[in-house]
Amino acid sequence: MTNDYDAQAWMKRTLFAAGLYNLLWGILCVLTPAKLLTFTDLPTTPVVSQLWQLIGMMVGVYGVGYLIASYDPYRHWAITVVGLLGKVCGVIGFVVAFVGGMLPARMGWTVLTNDLIWCIPFGVILWRAVLSCHAAGTAYVTPEADDPLRDIVANTGRYMNDLANQSPQLVLFLRHAGCPFCREALSDISTQRQQIEEAGAGIVIVHLGGTAEDDDGFFARYGLEDVPRFSDPEGRLYRQFGLDLGGFSQLFGLRVWIRGLIAGVLNGHGRGAVSGNSFQMPGVYLYHCGQILGGFRHDYASDRPDYLVLAQQIKTNQQPALA
Repeated sequence: MTNDYDAQAWMKRTLFAAGLYNLLWGILCVLTPAKLLTFTDLPTTPVVSQLWQLIGMMVGVYGVGYLIASYDPYRHWAITVVGLLGKVCGVIGFVVAFVGGMLPARMGWTVLTNDLIWCIPFGVILWRAVLSCHAAGTAYVTPEADDPLRDIVANTGRYMNDLANQSPQLVLFLRHAGCPFCREALSDISTQRQQIEEAGAGIVIVHLGGTAEDDDGFFARYGLEDVPRFSDPEGRLYRQFGLDLGGFSQLFGLRVWIRGLIAGVLNGHGRGAVSGNSFQMPGVYLYHCGQILGGFRHDYASDRPDYLVLAQQIKTNQQPALA
């Protein structure tokens, strides 16, 4: 899984191309300002020509930065941030000036090649750099050579397989204690706990081991302080059950924001400080004797599974597929 979080070849090529383009464009601005001004329908007066040369020098300096960043896009993410901000501001500035009649339409070709076409690839590079940062130091960038099911011990002193061999376990994977959806999940589990246990399923919680999750008081709010809990800051159990870090829309999409307002504000679950890996995706599985009998793999961090329906599959002898 390591390659998923490494800088990809296209990122280096993109930054190198951006650097080369900026250098060439900057040199042309400095050496032949009149030609470019004529092409963009701007006046070729001495003052405008000098300003155009100054712009060319600044663009050329950006080019040097992009060339440096192309050697290691993630390490030199700050250069890409500055570049993206400059390009976004350039597009906005042109639109405002064009609408106000201060710049000619042909200037748009320069904005297109200098700014607009680079915005999406630069944005993707930065997002992947953030994702790589959150994957660092976790199980997602290390070889799968361990067995967390037999290695990580719950707060009760028992292993996951010990519990699951005794009876089916509804294993709830949380994101972090500050997440309103995780608080909502704990509230749902608490409300349905008696019925879940009557269906024959035990309850197990896996968390990322933040300060709040390590405090019994946090789970006591939901009456779950006695439930076996596994602290898994490296995400080893998460990976074992097929969970991964989330994508942009899964974590920050409009659907997630709307559900966050509902769960956090309207339903009163609130939101706390991030503790643990905020990019980790949640999930819930019915696990018994080394087998995943069913479960719910979240498409979005805001998804709300029906835990009771999942647990009741034990009574009806049905084995649901992953949702």
